[in-house]
Amino acid sequence: MPANSTPPATKKKGRRARLVVIVLVLALVAGVGYGAYWGVSTVRASLPQTTGTIKVPGLDGRVEVKRDSYGVPQIYANTDQDLFRAQGYVQAQDRFWEMDVRRHMTSGRLSEMFGKGQVETDEFLRTLGWRQVAQDEYDDKLSDETKKNLQSYADGVNDYLEGRDGKDISVEYAALNFTNDYKPAKWTPVDSVAWLKAMAWDLRSNMQDEIDRSLLTSRMDEKQIEDLYPSYPYDRNQPIVSEGAVDPLAEEYDPKAEPGDASDDGTGTGTGTGTGTGTGTGTGSGIDTGTGGTGGTGTGGAVTDGLESQLDALSTTLDEIPALLGPSGSGIGSNSWVVSGEYTTTGNPLLANDPHLAPQLPSVWYQMGLHCRSFTKDCQYDVAGYTFAGTPGVIIGHNKDIAWGMTNLGADVTDLYLEKVNGDTYQYGNEQRKFTTRQETIKIAGAKSQTITVRSTGHGPVVSDRDAELRRVGDKAPVNNAAPDRGEGYAVSLQWTALEPGRSMDAVFELNKAKDFAEFRRAAERFEVPSQNLVYADAKGNIGYQAPGLIPIRAKGDGSLPAPGWNPDYRWEGFIPFDELPYEENPKRGYIVTANQAVIDKDDYPYPLTEDWGYGARSQRINDLIKSKIKDGGKISTDDMRTMQTDNRSEIATQLMPHLLKIDVSDPAIREAQKLLEGWDYTQEPDSAAAAYFNAVWRNVLKLAFGNKLPKEMRVKGECLSVRPADSTGPADDLAELVRECGQRSADSAQPDGGDRWFEITRKILKDPDNEWWQSPKTRTEKATKTRDELLLRALTDARWELTAKLGKDVSTWSWGRLHQLNLENQTLGTEGPGIVRTLLNRGPWNLGGGEAAVNATGWNAAGGYEIMWVPSMRMVVNVGDWDKSRWINLTGASGHAYSPNYTDQTEKWAKGELIDWSFSSRAVEESTGDTLTLAP
Repeated sequence: MPANSTPPATKKKGRRARLVVIVLVLALVAGVGYGAYWGVSTVRASLPQTTGTIKVPGLDGRVEVKRDSYGVPQIYANTDQDLFRAQGYVQAQDRFWEMDVRRHMTSGRLSEMFGKGQVETDEFLRTLGWRQVAQDEYDDKLSDETKKNLQSYADGVNDYLEGRDGKDISVEYAALNFTNDYKPAKWTPVDSVAWLKAMAWDLRSNMQDEIDRSLLTSRMDEKQIEDLYPSYPYDRNQPIVSEGAVDPLAEEYDPKAEPGDASDDGTGTGTGTGTGTGTGTGTGSGIDTGTGGTGGTGTGGAVTDGLESQLDALSTTLDEIPALLGPSGSGIGSNSWVVSGEYTTTGNPLLANDPHLAPQLPSVWYQMGLHCRSFTKDCQYDVAGYTFAGTPGVIIGHNKDIAWGMTNLGADVTDLYLEKVNGDTYQYGNEQRKFTTRQETIKIAGAKSQTITVRSTGHGPVVSDRDAELRRVGDKAPVNNAAPDRGEGYAVSLQWTALEPGRSMDAVFELNKAKDFAEFRRAAERFEVPSQNLVYADAKGNIGYQAPGLIPIRAKGDGSLPAPGWNPDYRWEGFIPFDELPYEENPKRGYIVTANQAVIDKDDYPYPLTEDWGYGARSQRINDLIKSKIKDGGKISTDDMRTMQTDNRSEIATQLMPHLLKIDVSDPAIREAQKLLEGWDYTQEPDSAAAAYFNAVWRNVLKLAFGNKLPKEMRVKGECLSVRPADSTGPADDLAELVRECGQRSADSAQPDGGDRWFEITRKILKDPDNEWWQSPKTRTEKATKTRDELLLRALTDARWELTAKLGKDVSTWSWGRLHQLNLENQTLGTEGPGIVRTLLNRGPWNLGGGEAAVNATGWNAAGGYEIMWVPSMRMVVNVGDWDKSRWINLTGASGHAYSPNYTDQTEKWAKGELIDWSFSSRAVEESTGDTLTLAP
């Protein structure tokens, strides 16, 4: 095999990287206590070959892999099977460590690589059963063509692995082998399918909200909980679809129909007794304890102690699951919009997309082009965009006819059920049903294997079995006379659409080949999990939108609270038919915006999609930016789309700032900080002192008004407060009445997180200066607050001293970027390895602008601090029809090798909001090519 070759422009950079790798190897050797000498040739063995010719016996013909200076590959082949085989080979060259770790996670086998510290995670993942569902999909659901493509991809990965030891694949294997005699196994088609389950898990929508609403009942009444979950502001923040309705006769969604009242809101009603202290009708905070449909959802009833303990432990378990896309599903969002050629400088549609996911190194995305040299029945693809390493095809991008983008739809596709357990049975209606069980053996590096029993009900796996405390909860869980007999207590099961075998992998290949809106919609019909907003544009000038996915129809209840599993009234009756899901084609307004806001006004649609949308701060800002640009005949350019993507405006600042500036501040130090806000334009640039101070004030407003009143299960782990006993949000008159409670949740999923739900909560009370939420208790140093202005003054004060501690006394030296930093961490050894290894594998920090619920969504959790939790993981602006004028960027780079020049070579431009050229035509690709590798039969 020839030595690795680097494009001329990057040779110097590559030489510096090779020096880093020598240091890395020595550090790894020293860090694990071994003194063996590694030669430079051993270390460099994992650098992929990018020039010359490599024999790949399974190919039918020669395949060319052309890489530009960023290492982005464009693959040219004569058959589909060669194309996907080469895709597998090339992705394994750059990203196999990432692929291998990911497949171990999706199958609940992390302990095989990393030892006993991962056993609890594996137990939970085995309980969910992602791998088995993926196997069922492959065996029973996917088309023959999809299976052929998956097998070709797997063959390509295995071609690369053939004859290579771990150290020849990636330096992380060399480090791992000091403590674990691990050998990478062959790739299988099901390994690729299982990744979509992990993607669906992180985009599962409202499970955490469902848990949190239940936990809140320990401290708050129904009205207070309603305050914290306000209804979506349809009057101010435009939903995605504003035209069309379901035709009840044709049972189809008609985008040209006049919206009208929905015939059935689908939520169900009833009367009954809550398991807490109150009774009533309608929906509320209690858990229905009736059987066989005799009861409704109680009002004002607190969640049972048993369920509270179950949900608290489940929430803790969720925190521990590795988030491949985002922190426990929180904050994950995306922007995507498309503008008709009527309003663009190009005369053709422009399409933008930037999914907001957890920052990772390497990025979750892998840029790539897949090109047939000529179109035949054996070669049907000419597509480029963002792929997932480990999965064939392109997930987001364009072909020669159409472009598409995705954002998380946010539909409620999960339900938690409280199950009544008695021995090896659970109650359902008037009968006792046996649990379905299976045995799972977990292999553990350096230890004996462990076997667990997974139980499932008709709803799904019993997720509460994975915690010893939860198994004891049933012994003391209180129930009232309306509930089933105690038996052996309660358990919590999970029903989730992703545990239904589906056809999403078929959808990927169909999207890649689609030529028009009709074919795009046919592909979308198979994109069942995760449920995504799909935006569309084509070279003929059309734009469109489709809401796809398996979205359950509930016989009763709205999915906002855990349901009583023993009551058959709360079953899923099926899924919303695809033909009745909202879509648009060439809407009259000339543009479509999706940014996790409501899909359609609930009064215009017969099916409930969720109670937990994003609240539309980002989407409305994008709508407003487009409207302002096209008014009076204005046109939008490609660069305008990029500028919109990096818009930093704080929407909560527009609401809160007028009140903050009116506060009479007597303390000179606090007044000095308050002056920073005078004349501030609400933009959160990295060098802005005003943005730093405002966000600190906002964080303290949230803490004082809401955070300190939440139950400990929702507050940041380790942060302790003196609070009144449960059932009060008001101030304590006597400090002696207070008890000490410490938070229990990780910083990236604690509340209040400061997202646009909290914007809406705060907006609603700002005009009510005496609202009870403005009350906060006295402390040893601070007086109690009773009004809005008293609390705002305290927040101004607390923020001043917080930033003095973090950034210094001189306010002129403050900047938002110094608080709001991005650190990129290698997802395994970068978080768990020795300190020097983490230093060598990780990158950063970068001081960034943007913020939570800004269009430039560099998200942070206000409960936990200012560090960035999620980011625009990539950005693209597609110039539809004139494809070579499209632009794109990745968060990191093409390579997963820490010593490659393409490891983080796009990050600096990404941080500045810049995009790079995106070549598509064979001419443009040839002009941008730095390296060419030939794969020959």
